[in-house]
Amino acid sequence: MRKRIFVALALAGVVSVAGCDFRLEKSSDNNPPEAAEEAPAAVSSAAPLSPDGPAEPGGLAGAAGGDEQGSPTPSATNTEDKAGKPTVVKTQKWVKIFSGPSDQDITPPKSRTSGSNTVELNATENEQIGTYVTDGAGRTLYRFDKDTNKPPKSNCNGDCQKAWPPLLIKSPGKIFPKGVDPKILGYVERADGHCQVTINGWPVYYFIADAKPGDLNGQGVNGTWFAVAPDGGKTKPIPGVGGN
Repeated sequence: MRKRIFVALALAGVVSVAGCDFRLEKSSDNNPPEAAEEAPAAVSSAAPLSPDGPAEPGGLAGAAGGDEQGSPTPSATNTEDKAGKPTVVKTQKWVKIFSGPSDQDITPPKSRTSGSNTVELNATENEQIGTYVTDGAGRTLYRFDKDTNKPPKSNCNGDCQKAWPPLLIKSPGKIFPKGVDPKILGYVERADGHCQVTINGWPVYYFIADAKPGDLNGQGVNGTWFAVAPDGGKTKPIPGVGGN
């Protein structure tokens, strides 16, 4: 009997230590099989969507966490090496965060719910809201005021997650930023066991109603959702949109 209890405890310890990299399918492929996106049956924490639901874009090519996610380890430099390639600025367990954009072309997954081993983050200018962050396909990324960044934690689950898909990263992971300080990037483990990219500790999301690159349909929704700035902060609301 004691032996059975010991084995059970040992297995539980393995799952606890492994965290979200244990629960995600590990793959070295930067373009994992696409997962179909479903329009939310009900939306909590989001503005009502159109009766027909937004269409997923058809032509799209594809703060570090706390101790529970593994302490990030900064490197001595955040510059490119002599060959012009980005260098590793820090690591958070199985995720490497680089000093700049990749020197090789990366095709982001078409689906916003599938996650990827390689994530691109780009600072993008907008006259109305200022500088905000997009993924490698130009899709807007948001932050949620009801989340926390100290410690990093996502409070958008269930129906909320269907309307606001988290930006997921798979093991082994790499993050290549452009215009975003790599030292404030990382990931946090979600309630469902998946790993979500963070900027200065804030988990980042897509909005299901954004149909194409540059769309900002989630800006100011419910007064709690805003395109995320390169420092993890909120961008300016659009006058007359989202109740502002």
